[in-house]
Amino acid sequence: MESLKFLPTIVVKFVLRFFYYLFCTFTKVDDLKVTFASYRSDTLKDNLFYMNKEMEENYPEYNRNFIFKKFDSSVTGKISYIFHMIKACYYIATSKYFIIDDYYFPIYVLNIRNDVEVIQVWHSAGALKKFGLSTVGKPFGPSETYLKHVSVHGNYSKVYVSCAEVIPYYAEAFQMPEERIYPLGIPRTDYFFSKENRGILKEKFYQSFPELEQKKVLLYAPTFRGKSHYQNNFQLPFDLEKMGEELQNDYVLFIHLHPYMRNQFQAKSGKFVYVMNDSYSIQELLVLADILITDYSTVFFDYSLLEKPMIFYPYDLEEYKKERDFYYSYEELIPGPMVKDTESLIKEIKKGKFDLNRIRKFKNRFFDIQDGKATERIMKHIILGRQL
Repeated sequence: MESLKFLPTIVVKFVLRFFYYLFCTFTKVDDLKVTFASYRSDTLKDNLFYMNKEMEENYPEYNRNFIFKKFDSSVTGKISYIFHMIKACYYIATSKYFIIDDYYFPIYVLNIRNDVEVIQVWHSAGALKKFGLSTVGKPFGPSETYLKHVSVHGNYSKVYVSCAEVIPYYAEAFQMPEERIYPLGIPRTDYFFSKENRGILKEKFYQSFPELEQKKVLLYAPTFRGKSHYQNNFQLPFDLEKMGEELQNDYVLFIHLHPYMRNQFQAKSGKFVYVMNDSYSIQELLVLADILITDYSTVFFDYSLLEKPMIFYPYDLEEYKKERDFYYSYEELIPGPMVKDTESLIKEIKKGKFDLNRIRKFKNRFFDIQDGKATERIMKHIILGRQL
């Protein structure tokens, strides 16, 4: 009976297989065709943005294509997405390299041509919360019945990660050999290594917000909590009014939410609070921030490269462990103080004593190479089959 629940998924699977078979029958793989695809966003961003830029500058002979459509879980949104996936099947059938940064349904239900490479540059750095097939049996993860119909995270040719230590976790999550997972870095972190880019960013920022030039920036960037593509009823877990009263003379609070969390969140930007969902990229906000406040978001792996303070606010830690769990002991891994209420958060911010050496050790543990050339290294490995 449980299989009946997945009947729409099974139907879509065979529709996609039918069209893919037609595309394979009447087309050939173009060895100079690269397609970037994502359902996380409607635009090119994060790792895929930097990889495309590298190709544009150093591999101009390649024909670059872009298949971006953020998933909409409404009925009309799902129907529209089916047509989008049919279109994606054409590009999967005809591209030499098909590059993704997250879950991508069509890849898991097709018999991919042998001369097509599916490249996964997972959107998270390091490894903390369990994902992929590591979550089977958890409320967050796929069921055994679903996996009988959809080979989740199957068909990846290569996966790129930040360090060798996390390779076993990705191998488990994707059920693939460790030999096809390469610790060559995270493309989007290249941004942090450019002093010129950081200087231009700050100049531009303070031109737009001159009133903030003498303030320190707190950046709150929590993880997504939800199983599908949207998180309902998100509320800030701390008292904004109290934080403003205690901190607004010296600080401002930037709030940056995961794309799947934004629909349900309402907050007015003002003297203390600034909602920064689309104004700046997360990489830019990390550069601007003086202190990061987060929970289980792996954004703190990226932030460690800047060697700046961070505070952890896992207000629902025990519940989250049951729902999703971690690869490491959360309390032992995080390179900063942990608080669970507004008063303690304010106290840590005011105290201002952070162990930067601990952050440095964390950074060196989870980033094997720190040279601002991750994108160059990965693209050479993909295109030329060799590392720098």
